Amino acid sequence: MPPCKKCQSDSVVKNGFVRKHQRYRCNSCGFNFIEGDSRINPTLPAKKALAVILYSLGKASFNLLGRIFGVAPSLTYRWISQEAEKIPEPEVATTIQEMEFDEMWHFIGSKKTNAGSSKRWIVLQGELWPGCSAIVALQPSSGYTPKSST
Repeated sequence: MPPCKKCQSDSVVKNGFVRKHQRYRCNSCGFNFIEGDSRINPTLPAKKALAVILYSLGKASFNLLGRIFGVAPSLTYRWISQEAEKIPEPEVATTIQEMEFDEMWHFIGSKKTNAGSSKRWIVLQGELWPGCSAIVALQPSSGYTPKSST
């Protein structure tokens, strides 16, 4: 029997006939497929990759991607969601320290406190490659308690 087209498992059983072709069902993931299914588009991986790139650059919506590739916007959403699930969650370093920006503090401190913008910010600094630094400033969540600096 052929391996599953979705998970490559060998635990496959026959599951009737569809359009005069033998249908198979994977016991591992429940995927139904036909051996030698000609409906699979060989350009699909390239379309998925381009859709992820365009969406990640912030230049395209799901509707626009659907129109470009001739598919439903919900399908482009699924493509991007599947790729997003493969990305691991970012790890926050335990050596995060509080930092005050003199130039920004006047602007941040002048805002109303009901929106939470005048509270302290969490700052992460990293070096992407030699000579290129990145700084990310985050507002702490409601349950955040600052460490006392003694």
